[in-house]
Amino acid sequence: MQVILLERVEKLGQMGDEVKVKDGFARNFLLPQKKALRATKANREYFSTQKAQLEATNLERRKDAEAVAAKLNGQTFVLLRQAGDRGQLYGSVSPRDIADVITAGGFTVSRNQVPLDKPIKSIGLVPVAVVLHPEVRVTVTLNVARTEDEAERQARGEDVLAEKTEAEEAVVAAEALFEEGAGPKAEEGEEADKTEE
Repeated sequence: MQVILLERVEKLGQMGDEVKVKDGFARNFLLPQKKALRATKANREYFSTQKAQLEATNLERRKDAEAVAAKLNGQTFVLLRQAGDRGQLYGSVSPRDIADVITAGGFTVSRNQVPLDKPIKSIGLVPVAVVLHPEVRVTVTLNVARTEDEAERQARGEDVLAEKTEAEEAVVAAEALFEEGAGPKAEEGEEADKTEE
């Protein structure tokens, strides 16, 4: 299906470009989201008359997005999740979770503005892209941790998983030192009582 783009669409084209896309993509995404019009004679004429208006609206939305981007770029947000001993999350972090954390931090972001290339399934510091406008993209850091204390340690650059294994090794070493029967000796009077019986 031939469509006329009403705004920039990533990997497809700029505003005003006439492109050929699959029918389903046009019917299910581009047309309902008002990102494109069918490329008919009437729509071409409509677009040519409305082009200046569309460009002005697009420029205004872009300026707003750039103002927000200046404040949002490089921010760090803490997301607490349950995870196993090795840092593997019980479930993954969804774009909705990320959008909720950023919104709680004082910025209005919808889940559609957080495209994830790969799922986040472990704790740590993860860079995440946020698309505020088709032409404005910023990167925020998501600090995925099990507790607030762990999040602070990760923010300082500590490897919380390596520290956990060192602590486990210390417990194992302590257990080896105190084997059964290796505790403190009973006093001499108590031992004498046991031998007499």
